[in-house]
Amino acid sequence: MTLDQLRPVANRALDPFVTVSERLGLTPDAVSVVAMGLAVAAGGAFALGGETPLFYLVGAVLVFLNGWLDLLDGALARRLGTASRAGDLLDHVLDRYADIVMLVGLTAGVGRWAVGLAAVTGVLMTSYLGTQAQAVGLDRVYGGLVGRADRLALIGLAGTFAAFVTGTLAGFTVVGWLLVFFAVVGHVTALQRFYYALRALH
Repeated sequence: MTLDQLRPVANRALDPFVTVSERLGLTPDAVSVVAMGLAVAAGGAFALGGETPLFYLVGAVLVFLNGWLDLLDGALARRLGTASRAGDLLDHVLDRYADIVMLVGLTAGVGRWAVGLAAVTGVLMTSYLGTQAQAVGLDRVYGGLVGRADRLALIGLAGTFAAFVTGTLAGFTVVGWLLVFFAVVGHVTALQRFYYALRALH
């Protein structure tokens, strides 16, 4: 089970924020762009976290805000009746760039570039297989071990923890182990989604 399955609950909690956004005249695309800006700031904070651990906490807060806005843009689009394929495309493109910049920031902070590369490719393949199923006529796939909501939650929690725990285990810090986790589980999740989609097509 992943946090993506709790979207209906999150959407209900978003109602007051959607109302405020509507009254302020915000558009879903504007919310998506702000969310991307927060992701970039989070990546920068994580890159500095290797030298100054308190920046990991700053990055964690920014990641949680990014995740919240990522839900808000879709809910706002539905409220305003402006949901479109163009908006969906923009949202997905910005989400992927956000994933990349946050993981690269985490990698830069610990200097584990090989593990970071594996983590980035695992995350991107997970997202790709989720939307590729839709491209071949299936519903978008959110299943598997770890979805985007799970990743954001894990990054936020690990960032919070890393701000106060700077030791290593088997040569890896908290952030290093997070990257290892994403490297392994990301590819496993991608293969799970591929299997689900392939089975549905037969």
